[in-house]
Amino acid sequence: MAATIDASHDPALQSWVESANEADTDFPLQNLPFGRYRAIDRLRDGETDFNSDLTQDSTNERTQPDVPWRIGVAIGNQVLDLQTSGLFDSQDMQRLMALSADARRALRAALSQGLQMGSAQAAAWRAALLPMDQVELGLPCEIGDYTDFYIGIHHATAVGKIFRPDNPLLPNYKWLPIGYHGRASSVMASGQDFVRPWGQIKGPDDAQPRLAPTQRLDFELELGIFIGAGNALGTPIGIEQAEDHVFGLTLFNDWSARDVQPWEYQPLGPFLAKNFASTVSPWMVTLEALAPFRQPFTRPDGDPQPLPYLDSAANRAAGALDVQLEVWLQTAQARARGSEGECISRSPAAQAAYWTIAQLVTHHTVGGCNLRPGDLLGSGTLSGPLPEQAGSMLELTAAGRQPLVLAQGEERRFVLDGDRVILRGRCSASGRRSIGFGSCSATVLPARG
Repeated sequence: MAATIDASHDPALQSWVESANEADTDFPLQNLPFGRYRAIDRLRDGETDFNSDLTQDSTNERTQPDVPWRIGVAIGNQVLDLQTSGLFDSQDMQRLMALSADARRALRAALSQGLQMGSAQAAAWRAALLPMDQVELGLPCEIGDYTDFYIGIHHATAVGKIFRPDNPLLPNYKWLPIGYHGRASSVMASGQDFVRPWGQIKGPDDAQPRLAPTQRLDFELELGIFIGAGNALGTPIGIEQAEDHVFGLTLFNDWSARDVQPWEYQPLGPFLAKNFASTVSPWMVTLEALAPFRQPFTRPDGDPQPLPYLDSAANRAAGALDVQLEVWLQTAQARARGSEGECISRSPAAQAAYWTIAQLVTHHTVGGCNLRPGDLLGSGTLSGPLPEQAGSMLELTAAGRQPLVLAQGEERRFVLDGDRVILRGRCSASGRRSIGFGSCSATVLPARG
């Protein structure tokens, strides 16, 4: 594996950025994820006169769309501008992501040393810091291509039982990572709301389909995998080198229209049920930061072992990642009460995933496909082995037959207008500093037309 534990993971390290030393921060000195930001101009109370080049969002802030994105590093509740710090001479995130694994590790070491308590860079770097609540966070990079995989075996089995009761898990599932090419243009930054989509819907007793807004809108709890250095067309990436081509991980919500999906997905797979919106968190947590949270990758007894091109000693020893994932639901009523909502699912990614990151990259390129910096791979829904660890409403409510009852008595079979879904992720291990992914959120707006 590319990433190993080094001095930057020392749990005793403290930063001169005080908020990075708080126990509950997602972004301590041991994390240092990368993303893109730009300054926002907060409105004064009562101000409604906008300049023509400004747009207003739902948080009563105004942004400047023509202001370019800048590369930032999250540290506590602050953002360090990478170029202003003098560590990188460009605001081109794709260029940063294309760095070699050795160059990435050197950059991480320089960031760690410069942000440590007592660093000689502290005085100069303070000018490169901005409070996170005074910036707009966007997509972590320009996304070129997007492939969604299906590596959550418990989700695949549960959904298979709904759509194919007699044959829930197809025989190819345990031999190769199943995936399809998705729509990169509708991948949205966390915090961007979207409208309920329309699609063709045909019930089992309907004579013909009808066009209507989906009534079975669902979330999917996933990890996003961002490619760093790419490969040439026709040149596969071997599993021993696969993680050198991965820049970092995010949270990812691949929204789905469950009543559109069964009518259209055969024989070629998902289309309108998946292409209307996906939400990604703003910070890419690097594989270097995740090194202390590795676990062995094993298959259940009796399952086939991967073909040789998908197998290596390193992948077996430490191919899995111990990320604890959560899904929070904030209804419109909860928001009106000032409540952040409630956690409706917790899932352990290492127990949910049947394939590793290295295996996804290797299989994606074995036929000669070229990956490029900024390409996004979705893991697929990472549901844990227990019913309460389900990563979709489809599973939590048994396809809508058993409503989910919330703390204040509200019920949900699927996601309603005004609902906000928030994904969170955190890594913890004995003797290590916990790190997090931030949040990945979006609110559903009523359908148009």
